[in-house]
Amino acid sequence: MSTYSAPVRDMHFVLNDIVGLEEITSLPGYEECSPDLVEAILDEAGKFATGVLDPINAIGDQQGAKWMGGEVTAADGFKEAYKLFVDTGWNAMPCSPEFGGQGLPTVVSMAVNEMWKSANMAFGLCPMLTGGAIEAIAHHGSDELKATYLPNMVTGTWTGTMNLTEPQAGSDLSAIRSKAQPQADGSYLISGTKIFITWGEHDMAENIIHLVLARLPDAPPGVKGISLFVVPKFLVNSDGSLGARNDLVCASIEHKMGIHGSPTAVMAFGENAGAIGYLVGDANKGLGYMFTMMNHARVNVGLEGVGIAERSYQHALSYARERIQGAPIGDKSGETKAIIHHPDVRRMLLDMKSRTEAMRTLAYWVAGQMDRAHNHPEATARVTHQARADFLTPVVKGWSTEQSIEITSTGIQVWGGVGYIEETGACQYFRDARITAIYEGTTGIQANDLIGRKLAREKVPGSTAKALLAEMATFANSMGNDESLLAMARQLNDGIAAMQRATDWLLATYDSNPRAAAAGAVPYLKLTGIVVSGWLMAKSAQIAAQQIASGASDDFYRAKIATASYFAAHQLPLAAAYAAAIAEGSAAVLDIADGLL
Repeated sequence: MSTYSAPVRDMHFVLNDIVGLEEITSLPGYEECSPDLVEAILDEAGKFATGVLDPINAIGDQQGAKWMGGEVTAADGFKEAYKLFVDTGWNAMPCSPEFGGQGLPTVVSMAVNEMWKSANMAFGLCPMLTGGAIEAIAHHGSDELKATYLPNMVTGTWTGTMNLTEPQAGSDLSAIRSKAQPQADGSYLISGTKIFITWGEHDMAENIIHLVLARLPDAPPGVKGISLFVVPKFLVNSDGSLGARNDLVCASIEHKMGIHGSPTAVMAFGENAGAIGYLVGDANKGLGYMFTMMNHARVNVGLEGVGIAERSYQHALSYARERIQGAPIGDKSGETKAIIHHPDVRRMLLDMKSRTEAMRTLAYWVAGQMDRAHNHPEATARVTHQARADFLTPVVKGWSTEQSIEITSTGIQVWGGVGYIEETGACQYFRDARITAIYEGTTGIQANDLIGRKLAREKVPGSTAKALLAEMATFANSMGNDESLLAMARQLNDGIAAMQRATDWLLATYDSNPRAAAAGAVPYLKLTGIVVSGWLMAKSAQIAAQQIASGASDDFYRAKIATASYFAAHQLPLAAAYAAAIAEGSAAVLDIADGLL
C-alpha cells in the first residue's frame, strides 16, 4: 500500500501563479494571512493528512461505521483522529474570527481540504458538513442561534449535518413532508424521517447539530413552503451546557458501495413527544437558506473528485515504478523493466496526472473568485467575481466528480488484474469516487442549474459565459512564439470556439425548446469544464515556459508543460464532439418512444 504525499508543490504553484494568492491575502479581512503563512499551513496539513488520516483510511473502508440500537460507533482510529483534528485547530481554519475561527481565505481552505479528501475521504465528510452548517447559521440564523451553536461548531466540539432528502421525495424537495409545529415558547416540534444523512449519528463529538427542512402547518405547497430548523441531538441549556437528549434517533445506517467509514444515516425525528427545533431566519424561506449550505457542499464535493483522483494517481504511480513485468515495446535490451516504461501505462499515468491537475486548478481558481466576491473593496468587482463563481460551481461539482470516476477506474487499470483485488487498495478509490457524482445534486441536476439559472436565466442571459469566453480567447491569441505553446493555443482556440457554438445554441433554444436544451445539459457542463480548465492549464504552461526561459532548472516546470500539453492534445478536442452533441443530438434523446428504451 502506498502512502499519501500531499502535492504541495503543485498546490503552491496554482495558488500563487494562477489564483493570485498575494492579491487575495491583501484584500480587506485577510490582512493577517500571507503567502508565507499559507506555505506553513500547507506543510503542516500535509503532515497531518499523511501521518494521521491516511493510515486509518483502509481501516475505515474495511470496518465501516457500526450501528447498534440507534447509536453509531466510528471505525477504529477515527474518534482519536477527530479529537486531534479539533485540538490542532483544523476545523476552525476557514471560519469567521467572530465565532472563534481563523478567518483564512476560502482558497487556502480549499487546498487543505483537498488533503483531507485525498488521505481519507470518509473522515473528511464530517468537517465538510459541519462547515456547511456553520455557513447556513452564520448567514441566516438569529444572534441567539449563532451564540448558542457556532462557537462549539467552529472548534469542532460539535458537528453539523444537513437533512433534506426524504424517502418519497428524493431530489424533489417540493415533496418534503416533515412537519414543524409551533410552540408557545417560540420553539417548534419537528417530526418526520430523513434519509442519506452523512455523519447523522456518531460517537466522535459531544453534540450533533442537525439542520432540517420541514413544513409549518400553514405553509404553502411546493418549495415555497419549506422552512429550515436547527435541531440538536442534545438540547443546550442557557449556560451553554448540554441538556436532555432530543427526540431524534438514527434508525439505521446504509450499507454502501464505498465511503464505508462515513455513516450515512436514516434519521427519525419526533417519534415520541417531538424533536425540539429552532427556526432559522424567516418561515417558508428555508430552501434558499439551505442553498448556502448546499453550494458550500457542492464545491467541496467537487474537491473530493480532485482529492480522490490525486490519491488514485499516486497509488498507481507507486505500483508502476515497482512492478517489473515484460520488456517494453521498442526496447532492444531484452531486459524486463518496471511497467512505467510501457507506453500505454505511461499514457494512463499522464492522463490521470494531467486531468487531476486541471481539476485542481479549476477548483482553486473558482475559490479565488469566491474570496474576491466576498472581500473585494469594489462593488462592481464583487458582482463580477460572484457571477463567475456561481457559473462555475456546478462545473466544479459535476465535471470534477465525473472525471474522478474515470481517473480512479484508470488507476485500477494501471494495476491490472491485482487492481481488482481489494487488498491492493486500488478498488477503494474507485468505490469512494462513485458517490461524488450523485450526492449534493447529481451531475444532471448540476447541468440543469448551469444551463438554466446560470446561463439562460441570468439577468443578462449568457453574459458571464460570454465574458469568460472573450477573456479566454484573448489569452489564447497572445500565448507567445514557443512552438509547443502555439500548438496548445490552437487547441485552446478550437475548444473556445466549440464552447461558443454550444453557448449560442443553448441561449437561442432554451426558451423555445427547453427539453432540447436539457438534453444537452450534461455535455455542456463537461464541455465547459474541459475548456475552462484547458485555459487555466495553458496559463500554467505559459508561466512554466517563462520560468524555464529565465533560467529555472526545476523539473516541476517541465512537468507542468508536459501535463498541460497532454491535456490540450487529448482533452480539448473532446469539446467539439460535445458541442456537436448539444446542437445536433437532442432529437436522438427525445424522439425515441418510451417503450423502445
